[in-house]
Amino acid sequence: MRIVVHDYAGHPFQVQLSRALAGAGHEVLHLYAAFLQTPRGSLARLSGDPATFDVKGLQLSRPFRKHALVRRRFQEIEYGHILAREVLAFRPDTVISANTPLESQTQLLKACKRLRIGFIFWMQDVYGVAVHRLLSRRLPILGSLIGRYYMWLERRLCRKSDSVVVITEDFRPLLESWGVPRGKIRLVENWAPLDELPLQPKDNEWSRAQGFADKLCILYSGTLGMKHNPSLLLRLAGELRQREDVRVAVISEGPGFDWLSSRKEELKLPNLALMKFQPFELMPQVLASADILVGILERDAGFFSVPSKVLTYLCAARPVLLAVPFENLAARIVSKAGAGVLVQPDDEKGFVREAIGLLGNPALRQEMAARGRNYAEREFNILGKLAQFEELFKR
Repeated sequence: MRIVVHDYAGHPFQVQLSRALAGAGHEVLHLYAAFLQTPRGSLARLSGDPATFDVKGLQLSRPFRKHALVRRRFQEIEYGHILAREVLAFRPDTVISANTPLESQTQLLKACKRLRIGFIFWMQDVYGVAVHRLLSRRLPILGSLIGRYYMWLERRLCRKSDSVVVITEDFRPLLESWGVPRGKIRLVENWAPLDELPLQPKDNEWSRAQGFADKLCILYSGTLGMKHNPSLLLRLAGELRQREDVRVAVISEGPGFDWLSSRKEELKLPNLALMKFQPFELMPQVLASADILVGILERDAGFFSVPSKVLTYLCAARPVLLAVPFENLAARIVSKAGAGVLVQPDDEKGFVREAIGLLGNPALRQEMAARGRNYAEREFNILGKLAQFEELFKR
């Protein structure tokens, strides 16, 4: 079977799926947006890759204006046309598309329908609901209208797709209320590429280069967008500024990261270490440098977004401190695994208190780390995920 896997963000586990599909005998083209500022997986051909696997990053004609709403919409439409052309040139039997802006997804679905190519909408976030909630806060009237348009568009795309893969059962009631037939909806929970995240010692080349090898390190790695609150990280660094043995490290890019950079200078926080995104091949060492790994998610985003970075954290065998809504799937996984501590996203005092508590309890950190890694080894079996998707393609 000829398959296109498109993951706009270029995340690690989607490209792992593409390699697994190619290893199972399919001809696979993996596409992603090369211009994004976001953590990425192994998005280049490796020496051991099957001959039936290829990967390509797609570029826009001009620099991407993520935070200019009107320009961004037109660029997402342009990206959809570029994406559709690549897909049509490959002539696949099936396309699966994840993390894709709805305007881009529309162009891709149109092209697939025109040539009767099977189309699977891999729903990582409920994008329309996210836009509606976040923009309604920033632009009460206009934002609500824009959000309603994107909710309508997402509903239309889901109904026209041949299948919709959801990452949590939490999305199913909404899809059914949109008129998506129950038989079209398939659950495949996210995972992390365990084989690409081997355990590393804290004292490693990367941690020594950053000065973390002999410090207690609380680390956040990932995007800092509208659904994240960077002030939690700033507050934590401020509360721990007198502790010479502790560093708060943030690996990110974008407006939230820029805000932290300016506040770090204003507040004179030498214990707050800020770094741009690191290459994926360094991630085992990066995560091993931490004594505590942090995830944050705003309360409004609890339903429509699941931070997949938490699954990567579990692979690293480090305790997790989450400031997310308790009903969020990531919170439920960490709680079920016994791999970390949870606080509500607006509980800054609790966030600091739990961080300090974990710093002072190495035995508990070790227990949580082991439980998290055990959960990852038990649940993140790529062969099981491969079987789920192959069954979906057959249907």
